[in-house]
Amino acid sequence: MNFFTRPGSSLRAGMGAAMLAVALACAPLAGPAYARGAPESFAELVNQVSNSVVNITTSTTVAAPTGNIPNFPPGSPFEDLFRDFGLPGPNGPNGRGAPRRSNALGSGFVISEDGYIVTNNHVIEDADEIEIEFFSGKRLDATLVGTDPKTDIALLKVESDEPLPFVTFGDSDKVRVGDWVMAMGNPLGQGFSASAGIISARNRELSGSYDDYLQTDAAINRGNSGGPLFDMEGEVVGVNTAILSPNGGSIGIGFSMASNVVSKVVDQLKQFGETRRGWLGVKIQDVTPDMAEAMGLETPEGALVSEVPEGPAKEAGIEAGDVITSFDGGEVKSTRDLVRRVADAPVGEKVRVTVLRDGESKTLLVTLGRRELAEGEEPPKAVQAPQEVEKDMLGLTVTPLTDELRTEMGLTKDAQGLVIKSIDETSAAYEKGLRAGDLITEVGQKPVSSVDDFEERVQAAKDAGRKSVLLLIRRGGEPRFVALPVE
Repeated sequence: MNFFTRPGSSLRAGMGAAMLAVALACAPLAGPAYARGAPESFAELVNQVSNSVVNITTSTTVAAPTGNIPNFPPGSPFEDLFRDFGLPGPNGPNGRGAPRRSNALGSGFVISEDGYIVTNNHVIEDADEIEIEFFSGKRLDATLVGTDPKTDIALLKVESDEPLPFVTFGDSDKVRVGDWVMAMGNPLGQGFSASAGIISARNRELSGSYDDYLQTDAAINRGNSGGPLFDMEGEVVGVNTAILSPNGGSIGIGFSMASNVVSKVVDQLKQFGETRRGWLGVKIQDVTPDMAEAMGLETPEGALVSEVPEGPAKEAGIEAGDVITSFDGGEVKSTRDLVRRVADAPVGEKVRVTVLRDGESKTLLVTLGRRELAEGEEPPKAVQAPQEVEKDMLGLTVTPLTDELRTEMGLTKDAQGLVIKSIDETSAAYEKGLRAGDLITEVGQKPVSSVDDFEERVQAAKDAGRKSVLLLIRRGGEPRFVALPVE
């Protein structure tokens, strides 16, 4: 069993590991190989960058635990237990119900001579006080400039009487699997430490929309969180953030957020104190091979638009069922490509978005909004007229929405579509994840409100020689396209 954890050595609660399944991919070698020998020593590199690496100590006020705390008579041995171990209690050092202080440790690195410092958000989250210890032993208090929980990055600032040694970001896109790297930080609170290894993999995703992790076998442990991952030129190519481990210690699978992601976040935090990401205003999903076949696409690439709420995309004419293939001149192979390109684009900028619609390519001009302001908005519902009939098709028993069903499903009065009343558990529909209670709003990329609509769309797919038909379903308000075989 594998476990994923953030390697921040902590004296407070919240450092428990969460389960994460990781699939490793391998690909054949292409082209000539250029082998390089292992460096004779990392000593020169350590000397070059160590003065820019820092230890971070945070202090947080923790509320005393609630519940019944027993009263012990004066002189009881339990009184000594509470006092000696600093436990909250009637005779403890803080007294019943009194708050206490808790400390946590992490790492970071200086990126400018005037005292800007990068670390992980989870290292300084909820901290009341942040202290920076430099390689020389000098200590300074830090203030928080801004954080980005989505990439787990935080920017700090210290005031120093003299210019501070600093390091620069490298180009993480140029880092290759097999390249030598060195991690530095404060593992397990032991002080400044260096470990070396190679890049084991690139473009790893853990749990976030903007994840772009470099995987390394350089030893990363708790306390290394927020520390730099250096290339052999002494440039930062990653920020050490997480490890995969069954016991909380390094087993040679560590993850560093790529510098090309971090540097953009840091620039925005420095300028605005917060992130300002572009927002296109669409819900999207990857195009699978069967979806591509159902839509008549040559390859299963691009980002399929499953919904277009009020926003920039709708104003520009993007529609549900469009496949976005290009954004601002860059090719879009998947939803991951699109999310990153949109996030990197400046708010308010006009960009060209190319979509495939009904087999034709269209280019639309979209003025981007700001994601942070748009998050949490509820999408509107489609409007169509219902009929009260029932039909068995493609392993599904479907019926149009009624007022009673809308109330039962918590839908608005103008919600339209076909409700799946039951499903054959041996059918392809069940295998693809459809369930009773799902709402079908489109079939063949056109709205449906009656079983006649459903039958017509399926027959149209057969007449066109398609093996599958595309359904747009909603579950809990969330849209998803599914391709079902029509044969």
